[in-house]
Amino acid sequence: MLKVKIKDIARETGYSITTVSKAFNGYKDVSEEAKKHILETAKRMGYMPNAHARSLAMNRSYTIGVIFDEELGYGIRHPFFGAVIEYFKEAIEKEGYDLLFISKQIHQTNVNSYLDHCRQRGVDGVFVPNAEFESDEIKELLVSELPKVSIETSSGRTNAVNSNDYEGMKEIVEYLISMGHKSIGHICSNMDEYAGIERLKGYEAAHKNHQLEIRKDYIVMGHLYSYESGYEAMKELLELEDMPTAVAVSGDMMALGAIKAIEEAGLSCPGDISVTGYDNLDILKYMTPGLTTIGQNTELIGRKAADLLLNQIKDPLLPNKEVIINTKLYIRDSVKALS
Repeated sequence: MLKVKIKDIARETGYSITTVSKAFNGYKDVSEEAKKHILETAKRMGYMPNAHARSLAMNRSYTIGVIFDEELGYGIRHPFFGAVIEYFKEAIEKEGYDLLFISKQIHQTNVNSYLDHCRQRGVDGVFVPNAEFESDEIKELLVSELPKVSIETSSGRTNAVNSNDYEGMKEIVEYLISMGHKSIGHICSNMDEYAGIERLKGYEAAHKNHQLEIRKDYIVMGHLYSYESGYEAMKELLELEDMPTAVAVSGDMMALGAIKAIEEAGLSCPGDISVTGYDNLDILKYMTPGLTTIGQNTELIGRKAADLLLNQIKDPLLPNKEVIINTKLYIRDSVKALS
């Protein structure tokens, strides 16, 4: 059986050899209709592209590095980041790319930094879904020549895709106020990262809009987006003589921990204290009471991140761009209306 070549695909489809080659390599100047026809024809004819030859011809490895740090408590095991990475993976695989995960375990090898590891493996670009953005290693990576994209940051040093965290938290606190709550606590996340800062600003803005006092003792640091950090932060609020009637939590997993602390104190949610979350994780459908929360569009975040990165790989001169994705309020049963 003769080996099918690109020129055979071109003859069969009626497109030029150049167009067929561009379709295989994901160029944007080939229409989706043409690309679909070419790829379907290639599959039907049994064409198998030579990945090594393609890499040499395009001077690319067709590999994307993914930087993550599980020690921060919100790595790929966290449902939000895991979902974003999954949609990112689907999008880049359609363009013929593979993922290479890079963690701090690199220090057990003969490379000295994230950037050294990326260069050693020859990745074409880097996705930074979560990291300590002020660390020296991440700073070194962000100022490098590598195309890169991140989420949950806004520095101008990289392409970025972020939820509108300011408006999201502002909206959910506005909802609590509309339900009669005037004493609203906030379990926040890290104050050295984008989401934590923006959500705290949204919490404060809603209070200012309604001339409500912003009490410092009502704002407790949750540190990590984990069940345990929400649990410990809620215990601090429960020790106050004048406890809040509602708590706006900066993450769903933390909110679940907060509700557990409330129950252990002999109180109930929402009977005694209303609780809201942030993320709209799938696990919420299995809990009682249903958690009122802000949903982030993980699919759109992942796919937009892939688009920004792939475009910059194809044209390294493209300037960094930030995309803001709107959030959505999901009202369930964890908020009690006060008269």
